Amino acid sequence: MSVAIITGSAGLIGSEAVRFFARQGLKVVGIDNDMRRVFFGDEASTAWNREALEREVPGYEHHSLDIRNYAALEKVFRRYGSDISLVIHTAAQPSHDWAARDPFTDFSVNATGTLHLLEATRQYAPEAVFIFTSTNKVYGDAPNRLPLVEQEKRWEIDAGHRYHAGIAEDMPIDQSLHSLFGASKVAADVLVQEYGRYFGLKTASFRGGCLTGPNHSGTQLHGFLAYLMKCTMTGTPYTVFGYRGKQVRDNIHSADLIAAFDAFFRAPRVAEVYNIGGGRQSNCSMMEAIDFCQDIAGRKLDFSYAEENRVGDHIWYVSDLAKFKAHYPVWDITYDVPRILGEIYAHNLERWAHTEPARVA
Repeated sequence: MSVAIITGSAGLIGSEAVRFFARQGLKVVGIDNDMRRVFFGDEASTAWNREALEREVPGYEHHSLDIRNYAALEKVFRRYGSDISLVIHTAAQPSHDWAARDPFTDFSVNATGTLHLLEATRQYAPEAVFIFTSTNKVYGDAPNRLPLVEQEKRWEIDAGHRYHAGIAEDMPIDQSLHSLFGASKVAADVLVQEYGRYFGLKTASFRGGCLTGPNHSGTQLHGFLAYLMKCTMTGTPYTVFGYRGKQVRDNIHSADLIAAFDAFFRAPRVAEVYNIGGGRQSNCSMMEAIDFCQDIAGRKLDFSYAEENRVGDHIWYVSDLAKFKAHYPVWDITYDVPRILGEIYAHNLERWAHTEPARVA
């Protein structure tokens, strides 16, 4: 049987991938030790999602191991060897702010962990497709130098600029401020490309915008839309950081992202890089997202504004999807922001109904 190894398998993208590829008939082996709980506290734990996968996905095999432990990873790869046809690497330390608190852990998880997975793939499953969830933060704050125009509730790029349809893969990734998180993801992203070019592995770095969906264990430092909706529903105070709340993000539903992964898996290329997000079809500013959440939940969000923006944060980021759509023309975005938020609300209504508002320190 063809085997898919999925890291971060209890997280948002990982769990979506587990369910999807199990339905396609692959044996799915998940790797996830709930480091999200270590990073962000109990509210961000993915244990509930792992338990659901073990209960609901036939044949799912879970390994609670750390991707920084090469010997443990190697045992899994050696066991399945050439039966491995797909590796999806979603495990990461995903926060700017957390990375600055512990740079060693951030880099070892994001960069060294990725190196371990690439090397295990090369040694035991060199014909497998290797998909890496990179990030638009590899561009650092370079997008903030684009000609932006302030509107009532959002920033926008000048209509005549070549990136008006979205930021393309030709934007340079150096000579900008990345945050330590961005730097560790750059290292991983380039490693994925290099294992493709140098060793001929079928690799792709998907440089995601905001990845979201109903299974996101959103928290203050990561998981923008899910956490915003959770705060709206539970009365938890929310802080908007900088740019007058008009910063724009494109948002891609986990199902749309996994559909893109599947398209690449079925017709892989070598050392590809794709900007992937909601593009012009699914994006919003912070203030627009607050309006959507309030309308859907039927209640006001208790939010405040902090003038200082987060280090390396983008003022405006929309992905240009043209390259991926040219390579895989059957794929397209199916969720926009209101539909995503509506699904997050409906899916978590019972789970969050009795959640006490978080105390503000």
